[in-house]
Amino acid sequence: MGLLLLAGLAALAFLALELGDVSPPFAHHYELRARFVSTSGLREGAFVEIAGVRVGQVTAIDLDSDAYEAVVRMRLDRRLSLPRDAIASIRTTGLIGEKFVKITPGGADENLPPGGEIVDTESSISIEELISKYIFESDSR
Repeated sequence: MGLLLLAGLAALAFLALELGDVSPPFAHHYELRARFVSTSGLREGAFVEIAGVRVGQVTAIDLDSDAYEAVVRMRLDRRLSLPRDAIASIRTTGLIGEKFVKITPGGADENLPPGGEIVDTESSISIEELISKYIFESDSR
């Protein structure tokens, strides 16, 4: 009876971790960072994708007050080995959908170590800024 109770509690804990999208300490993930001039619209919990496949999640977005840049921390599948010259860009699903991080692998021989930083980044494009720029440029002609 005691073993059955322990097995039930273990199954319940496993389901709680899986459904709550919490990473247990024995998970197969590692963390990378990327710095952006602007992360406008990107939220913690946003997905990270490579070649259209979801491979991770944004875990934190912080401000580096010395450089005035946003530091995005991402949790990625440990099976991935990203080259040092990978590019991280903030994209939007659809025209006005949610923001996510798209990683484009490079061709370098060396890979980023766990806890490393993606150096080449492209910040998010603000639709409002594009529309404003278009309107004010057309008025000046």
